Amino acid sequence: MLFEDLNLITPIKKALKTEGYVEATPIQEQAIPTILEGKDFLGCAQTGTGKTAAFAIPILQILCGKQKVIKGPKNIKALILAPTRELAIQIGESFEAYSKHTNLTSTVIFGGVSQKHQTDALRDRVDILIATTGRLLDLMQQKYINIHHVEMFVLDEADRMLDMGFLRDVKKIIAQLPKVRQTMLFSATMPPEISKLVDSILIDPVKVAVTPVSSTIELIDQAVYFVDKKDKKPLLIHLLKDKSIVSALVFSRTKHGANKITKDLNNEGIEAQAIHGNKSQSARQLALNNFKSGITRVLVATDIAARGIDVDELSHVFNFDLPNIPETYVHRIGRTGRAGLGGVAISFCDVEEKPFLKDIEKVISKTIPVVEDHPYPASNIIPIVNKDDVKKTPSAKSRSTGYARRNGRSQGGSQERNQNKNQDRNQQNKNFRSSNR
Repeated sequence: MLFEDLNLITPIKKALKTEGYVEATPIQEQAIPTILEGKDFLGCAQTGTGKTAAFAIPILQILCGKQKVIKGPKNIKALILAPTRELAIQIGESFEAYSKHTNLTSTVIFGGVSQKHQTDALRDRVDILIATTGRLLDLMQQKYINIHHVEMFVLDEADRMLDMGFLRDVKKIIAQLPKVRQTMLFSATMPPEISKLVDSILIDPVKVAVTPVSSTIELIDQAVYFVDKKDKKPLLIHLLKDKSIVSALVFSRTKHGANKITKDLNNEGIEAQAIHGNKSQSARQLALNNFKSGITRVLVATDIAARGIDVDELSHVFNFDLPNIPETYVHRIGRTGRAGLGGVAISFCDVEEKPFLKDIEKVISKTIPVVEDHPYPASNIIPIVNKDDVKKTPSAKSRSTGYARRNGRSQGGSQERNQNKNQDRNQQNKNFRSSNR
């Protein structure tokens, strides 16, 4: 469906045309008319499906209509909660872009920086507030923010809120909202805790599921390289020497690892910057802006910092370290292949990560093609050639194969992998809380 067919007001249609929006994505096509009707909405949609516009556009149109008839003091009319600073900033940029031909105002607040600039902005008229939970609660306690007049509430990436340990804060905020309001909740997955939250805050919602997390975007060309851990950096440098890789987002499991990868790439003349929780907010935003504008070709990120990265025409995603949570893999590679464009997702897998790869393939219901022909093959595995599966990569044409361990099955079973996953989630929660409140 075209945006022209969605009965949008002229100021918003003008802004969308400037942004180059022509055809609505499935989530936008279903969410915008529903929200415009004043109904609660539940969207199960992962990164890259266009969900920000799906709620931002109808919120702006509804508030524009109310501007003409409502007089009196200006209160916050719409509140959007986001799990990270980066995502909050991205949402704020979208609202600014879509509202440029209206009189509506919006502002973004988040932790990790001085609050003065944010409190100064809050003294002016604010129709729409985009916030992270920690800073919002802090400013509410200081009486800078009153959310008692909010009419429209959006909880974005609710599952990530849960992963980060912010669900208790979310509930504290919801308790301060008016009972009568329109609520929208978006989540890539629907764990039991989020399902309970949905039942408690949404009233007879319209439910839409788009691109479930167990499936990956078909336009993304996926590949895996089996490589010894010590050879991952040489292999990454080798692949990034290919100038046809216009932009690359490289995922590291740790902040220390992200810094080391960035240093090694820069030493080889490959422009790279790191983004993770130990970086200041200004440094993170500078790195992200440089990457978006093309000044920096490679951005090295942890999963914590990468949430909210929305870069059009991102050509490549590299999993330098395979995640041991399969859904994280889906979120990572979803950074490319956006807006109907193709993309390439390349994963490096050492011997210890073989169980992670198996879990990922089980979740996505797909065997990821293996690139056999590269200069750093793993030393302790041998290929089992599948002649029917051929993989082309930016750096080489090679047969795609399955691999078997030379010395038999890997040690450790599902119990050990589950323990690793739980440990990883716990560590993520600690890191998230310290870097995003």
